[in-house]
Amino acid sequence: MNGLKQFRPLYLMLGVVASALLAYGLLTRPAAQPADAEGFASARVVEDIKVISQKHHSVAPEHVEARAEVREYLAGRLLELGADTLKRFHYDSLQGPFNKKHVEPYTFDAENLLAEFYPLNESEDTTYLMFVAHFDSRYCQPMPEGMVWSYGAADDGYGVGVTLETVAHLLKNRAAWKQGVKVLFTDAEEVGMEGMKAQWANDKHIFDNVGLMINLEARGPFGPCLLFETCPGNEKIMDLYADAADYKFTYSLTTVVYSFMPNFTDFTIVKDEIPGMNFSTITDINHYHTDKDNFSNVCEKTIQHYGAQVLPIAMEYVTNPVYADKDYLRSDKDTVNFTIPVFGLFNFSKTIYIILNVLFFFLFLCVFGLEGIRGRLKAAKVFKASGMVLMLAVISLVAGLLISYLCCLVAGAEFKLFGVIHGVQFDNVAMIVFMALLAVVLIVFYLKGKGRAVRASMNSMRSSATATASVNYANNVLYGALALMLVLNVALLLTIGENLMFMVPFTFATISLILYRLTSMRLWLLAGIFATLLHAFSFLFALSMALTIGAFGAVMMIAAIDMMVLIPMADMYTMPSRPRRN
Repeated sequence: MNGLKQFRPLYLMLGVVASALLAYGLLTRPAAQPADAEGFASARVVEDIKVISQKHHSVAPEHVEARAEVREYLAGRLLELGADTLKRFHYDSLQGPFNKKHVEPYTFDAENLLAEFYPLNESEDTTYLMFVAHFDSRYCQPMPEGMVWSYGAADDGYGVGVTLETVAHLLKNRAAWKQGVKVLFTDAEEVGMEGMKAQWANDKHIFDNVGLMINLEARGPFGPCLLFETCPGNEKIMDLYADAADYKFTYSLTTVVYSFMPNFTDFTIVKDEIPGMNFSTITDINHYHTDKDNFSNVCEKTIQHYGAQVLPIAMEYVTNPVYADKDYLRSDKDTVNFTIPVFGLFNFSKTIYIILNVLFFFLFLCVFGLEGIRGRLKAAKVFKASGMVLMLAVISLVAGLLISYLCCLVAGAEFKLFGVIHGVQFDNVAMIVFMALLAVVLIVFYLKGKGRAVRASMNSMRSSATATASVNYANNVLYGALALMLVLNVALLLTIGENLMFMVPFTFATISLILYRLTSMRLWLLAGIFATLLHAFSFLFALSMALTIGAFGAVMMIAAIDMMVLIPMADMYTMPSRPRRN
């Protein structure tokens, strides 16, 4: 075993690389399936998207015919699937768009499509699953190079295509249906959800027997499909998602973040009254609402991820008799939930989540106290380290905002403080490069501090003083960062009820430290690093893609605090073992 110790740096590097690959989809997202596959096949969805995305089809006057062609194609596909009824809801003289800074408002008509698929034992009391997606593409969007138009390949070709493929598979099992299916393809979503607003205001009766709504959107063509929003009182909705969906990917925090963002969907109009789920991609902003949202950028692996989650949820809902009660999924309780690649979905009631917070706060304080009693920690040095980590986090925040501003300056894009920024074509590369640079800077900063601590110990007569100084420095920085995380966790829990960005690394670090002290096995430190990186890579990717480079400062701040936990843990794992005393 002693011979393996020299390979600890290699194991650490392999752990970092493996966590990144797993977090970004290796083995944690489904492979795209060909057109002859028996199950959900992204290739068949692509065939529909190819037709839908041939032309711009917004509500603009010049796209009336193209939008009608898309509408009629979808109507034909619904009838081809065997819809029992196909209804059209026409609304005249709607107004839009509302981006008056760049586009003069105009009047247009909208027409929604509603297809109904009855169960074989359909009755007046039948409950329905409703799929919602919109078929209009985005009106003109200002970019640094000028005005551009979307082809709607992802937004919302993904939504209508995934819906058609999902319904086709549900119909194969129609004999087992206990509930029916409705498909609502809305018009004029891109101009303030005007189609859904008109439907809700004038023909609300179509929603009377809907017990679950699944809205499908796309914010860019790439990346994972995220369950980014649920209805208020989502306890039973999340139970359904947890039990049925494959390759789960969700954070309850995104519902909180989304409420502060300028983007809305058709689900926004109804979510307070109909239980539901809202799915979407979150990458890449420069392919969202622009001419890059075209067929050449369609990603089959992303489409497959939609199907892996949506189809099993839909199958469970239409075949399980418990959902015959239209109100079964209603609740007055919300859950705190998040996914970590490999580990899967964590879904807690708010009460249980608070109890777990208190438990791990207590365990950390116990370990902190015992380390102090054993002389491994000095409270003053730990709190000094907390201040140092806080300072580094603030500097990272400012640096991230400065990077965002400079990127906008170079690209000729409009800078928006913590806002969604279009037009920086190299934003993803910039964020990756500067995040890597942040890691290097923090490692160098840590090593310089460690070097000063070691030099200060050289006057000691003890031969082990240097090694002790290294261990103590690592402990002080680690516990200082964790103490800061504890404060931030409490503050976030009390203010918004969500603290996963710090609670997850805090929990993994606390568990690994406890196990390390109990067993003296450094492998627990490596496990804690690996688990924390799985979360950090996945969550920070989702956060940076959702908020764009405009909020890169916030992403760098969170990353800096995480790194100041991981760096001393990595140092403790790779330190040479002390020679045993005879």
